[in-house]
Amino acid sequence: MASTAHVGNALADLIIPLVKGDGPSASRLERVSLLCLGRHQVRTPLMYEPSLIIIAQGRKVGYLGDREIHYNPGHYLVQTLPLPFECETHGSPEAPLLGVSVKFDPALLSEMVTAMGDIHQPQTSPMPMASVAMNDGMQAAVLRLARTLHDDVECSTMGDARIRDVVFEALKGEQGPALRALVKGHGNYSRIVQVLSQLHTHFAEDFSVEQLAQQANMSVSTFHQHFKQITRASPAQYLKRLRLIKAQQLLLQDSHNVNQAALAVGYRSVPQFSRDYKRYFGESPLQHRRQEQALRA
Repeated sequence: MASTAHVGNALADLIIPLVKGDGPSASRLERVSLLCLGRHQVRTPLMYEPSLIIIAQGRKVGYLGDREIHYNPGHYLVQTLPLPFECETHGSPEAPLLGVSVKFDPALLSEMVTAMGDIHQPQTSPMPMASVAMNDGMQAAVLRLARTLHDDVECSTMGDARIRDVVFEALKGEQGPALRALVKGHGNYSRIVQVLSQLHTHFAEDFSVEQLAQQANMSVSTFHQHFKQITRASPAQYLKRLRLIKAQQLLLQDSHNVNQAALAVGYRSVPQFSRDYKRYFGESPLQHRRQEQALRA
């Protein structure tokens, strides 16, 4: 097997000319973005869209309930659901965190799962978020994708094929069953996925656990058990975290003031929103926005 350190360095060398400073940078391909952070970021709540995150330099630690998920060079993170979680990033000016994010396209995923048919994979309970060790196939696919990002003609001609390459390797890997469960649409995992999709579309609305359990065609106790097993949170905790992260996005885009953000995500009381926000993010909504604006200045 190729040395993961060597591959990490090769990937970092390909990413460096493409990044536009700290934070995510768009690439020539719509579903691919580049990550760079030249500082240590303490444990912070955030949420990824369903995607693959490949780290070339530096490292990240994700915290999902009682789970601690390490992803660093030699590993890639498979995020199958947009789950609120907490993340610590280890980077420095001398050795910034560098990585590539490939966002899943549901249509492509569905097409590939159907084309691959039933492949033999270990029968384990799917996990919505897990770090997977890189193998030779994934290393080669990611390097091909990163090289393609340097050239307009190659992107327009081969970009989709390079993304397919990477997704194909993920489908064959340890997190393949979780990706396939998104498409196959059966079993308890898929029922919870459908409920989560509903919450993400209508997060400003109020739901009772009874309503959600009925939607999943489960008893309340069974639903609660499976929901917590997958998300590491109760339905009420999950919805609150989802609303707060959505509010944070509105505030940081400078499109909403605190009152507007609170109402937009379903809070009836602005003081309650501010208290919950400070408890979750460690600072008030206004402090958070000012700090982010200062970092971007």
